Amino acid sequence: MSQHHRSIFTPATSTERRRNFADYLAFALRQDGDILEADRDLARKRERLDAFRANPVRSRRPLSDPERFYRNHVGWKDDPAAADPKTLLLTCIYKVARHEWIGISAAWDAGASLSPSSTTMDRISRYHLAEEFCHMRLFEEMFRTFHLDRVAWVPLDPFKQRLYRLFPVIPGVLKDPPAFVSELLGLTFYLHVDALLDDVLSDEPEACSRVRELLREIMIDELAHVGQRRNFLGPVGTRLARAIVPVFFRAFLHDIPETPHLFDVARMVLDGVGFDYGRLPGGILERSWMPSYCRLG
Repeated sequence: MSQHHRSIFTPATSTERRRNFADYLAFALRQDGDILEADRDLARKRERLDAFRANPVRSRRPLSDPERFYRNHVGWKDDPAAADPKTLLLTCIYKVARHEWIGISAAWDAGASLSPSSTTMDRISRYHLAEEFCHMRLFEEMFRTFHLDRVAWVPLDPFKQRLYRLFPVIPGVLKDPPAFVSELLGLTFYLHVDALLDDVLSDEPEACSRVRELLREIMIDELAHVGQRRNFLGPVGTRLARAIVPVFFRAFLHDIPETPHLFDVARMVLDGVGFDYGRLPGGILERSWMPSYCRLG
């Protein structure tokens, strides 16, 4: 563990957690600007996206077989073992982001628009979801970087769709541990994607740099989300969350056929259980947020 940070599973008092909710909201307001409810967007995130779009980067060459991506990005019809690494990585990113899109769409529809009477928790939840919708636009820019202009977010099967619609109404004591672990899984996945980019995209340095820029915009928010969701957990919830990390990670990643061809799942599980702020890529933590009880000194 880093000499400057405590574990994300460090115990915290209710007073510490209450203060951290207020601190997180202040961070989100500074980082995001005004919320644009009708567009499920945030003013400063929109400015950042506009800057990327005003200076587009495209790979020197399209994928060797773009139709293979479109044929398999929702579910594999071909043999993933026969696919090139770029296609595998992009279809894998799509599948993870698609789960995110389904979950945030259900939660947004279940929530209420912000008003002057909205509580701190209401504001945190709404800003969190708006940030996730901003991430979907960044993922779309990743795909466009590789000339994939026909990507759409496709619903899951009816049973899984129903599960996602039910999740927002589950009582917090049951929902909070898996919600935190879900955020931890997402960040761990993005960190492992980041570590692959130089190898998988070695022949496309400009595209690699742009994808990393887009990915790290997402990671900055996701790191803050990990701390924010951890802040919902009391002592029992924290112990439960840590206990379910291995089974949660393995179950989710097992459902994505690209995973064994790209990642070391056992390493991802260990990185989740032993999450360390000190092992983040440079510049991420400096632009993000972490709970005060995870800081040393």
